[in-house]
Amino acid sequence: MSRLWPRGLRARLLVAFVLVAVLTAAAVAWSSAGSASTALVTSAQQRLTETLSGQIAAAAPQLTYPPDQAALDRLRAAVGPDTLVTYRELRAGDGATGLVTDALRAAVHDRLVTQRITAGGVPWLLVGTPVMVTAPDGTRTPSGIEVYALRDLSGVEQQLNALARTAIGTAALALPVAVLLALLAARSVVRPVRELRDTARRLAAGDLGARSPPRGADELAELTVTVNEMAESVQASMAAQQRLRADARRFAADVSHELRTPLSTMTAVVEVLAATADGMTPEARESAQLAITETARLVRLVEDLMEVSRFDAGTAHLRLEEVDVTAAVRDCLRARGWLDRVELVAPQRVSLRADRRRLDVVFANLVGNALRHGAPPVRVHVSASPDQVSVEVTDSGPGLPETVLPHVFDRFYKADTARTRTPGSGLGLAIALENARLHGGDLSAGNADGGGARFVLRLPRNGEDR
Repeated sequence: MSRLWPRGLRARLLVAFVLVAVLTAAAVAWSSAGSASTALVTSAQQRLTETLSGQIAAAAPQLTYPPDQAALDRLRAAVGPDTLVTYRELRAGDGATGLVTDALRAAVHDRLVTQRITAGGVPWLLVGTPVMVTAPDGTRTPSGIEVYALRDLSGVEQQLNALARTAIGTAALALPVAVLLALLAARSVVRPVRELRDTARRLAAGDLGARSPPRGADELAELTVTVNEMAESVQASMAAQQRLRADARRFAADVSHELRTPLSTMTAVVEVLAATADGMTPEARESAQLAITETARLVRLVEDLMEVSRFDAGTAHLRLEEVDVTAAVRDCLRARGWLDRVELVAPQRVSLRADRRRLDVVFANLVGNALRHGAPPVRVHVSASPDQVSVEVTDSGPGLPETVLPHVFDRFYKADTARTRTPGSGLGLAIALENARLHGGDLSAGNADGGGARFVLRLPRNGEDR
C-alpha cells in the first residue's frame, strides 16, 4: 500500500484533498438520495394504502354478512385487479394467490399490513387489510373478510434509480472542482516549502546570505522566519569564526616571521656553545646541551609554523622535477641516520614528477613519527602503478587507537596529553598531509593487519605545476 501512495508533498496533498472532497460529495449525495428514496417509498406506500382503504370503505356498506361468493366478487371488482378477497373458505380473485403466507394472514387478522416484494422481476407492494364492521355503539370488529392487493411499484423504482444516477453525477461533477481546489491549495502550501528547500540548499552550498521571504501569518510563515533567523545566526557565527581563524593565522605568521631574526642570533650563539662545550664543567655542559636542544626544537617549530602559514595563505607552490622516489626515500633515511633502523622495500627506480624537497618533508615526518611512537621493525614500502605511486610506512608498535584516528592529522594534536615535551611540534603530520594534497594526492592513516600504525602516501604520476 505504501508503494501506491505518492511520495511527493504536492502529490499527497492533491490526492488527499481530492479523496476527501469526492468522498464528502458522494456521502452527501448518497445520504440525500437515501433520504429522498425513503420519503418517496413511504409516500407511495401511504398513497396506495389510503386508496385501497377508500375503495374498501366505499364498497363495504353494500356487503351482506356473512358474505356469499357474489359479495366477495363485487368487493374484488370494486378494489381492482391483482386482488384477492377471502372469507373463511371462500375466495374471489387470484391476484395475490401464492404470495399470501400464513404469517401474513395471521398479521392481517385485525390490522393493515404492507410488504415490499419482487415477483417476476417487478417490484410490488402487497397490502393486506381486514374489512371491519362498525356496531351502532361505534365499536369496530373484524368481519372475517380480508383483502390482499398487489400494487405495481415500477414507477417508484424508476424514480429511485433516477435519484441514484443523480447522486453519482453529483459526485462525478465534484471531481474536477475538487482537483482544481486541490491544485490551488497544494500550490499555496508547496510553494513556500519549495522556497525553503531552495534556501536550505543554497545554505548547504555555502551561500550564507540565502533567505526566504515569509508570506502570511500561518505556520509556514513562522517556519520561514525561524529558518531565516537560524541562517542569520549561522552566518554571524561563521563570520566570527573566519575572523578568528584569519587573526590566528596572521598572528602565527607574524610571530614566526618576527622570531626568525632572534632565532638566527640564538642559533649562532648555540653553535659557539656547542664548539666550546668540551671545555666546560659538567654542570655548564649540561645546561649548554639543554639550550642547544631547546633552541633546535624552537627553530623547527618556527619553521613548521611558517610552512603552515604558507599553506593557509595559498602561497605554497611546487617546484616540479623528475624524481626517483626510491632514491628520494633512501636519501631521506641516509641524511637522518635512519638507514640501519628502517627497512626499505622498493623497486630499483620509480619516476615521478614532484617537488623533491616537499617529498623529503613528507618521508621524514612519516618515518620519524614511526620511530618515535612505534616499535621496530619500521618498514617503508614503495610501489607504483601506471596512474600513481604509493609509499607505505608501517611500524610494529601498538598502533593507533580508534579515538586517535580521526585526529591524527589535526594541528598540534597529541594522542598522549601527558607527553607535552616531545621533540615534535604537533604539526608534522598536518604538514605532510598538506604537501600530499598540494601534489594532488592524499595521505591516509590506519592500522596494519598484524598490528602497528600504517600511513599510506598516494601521489598521481601526471603531476602538474601548482
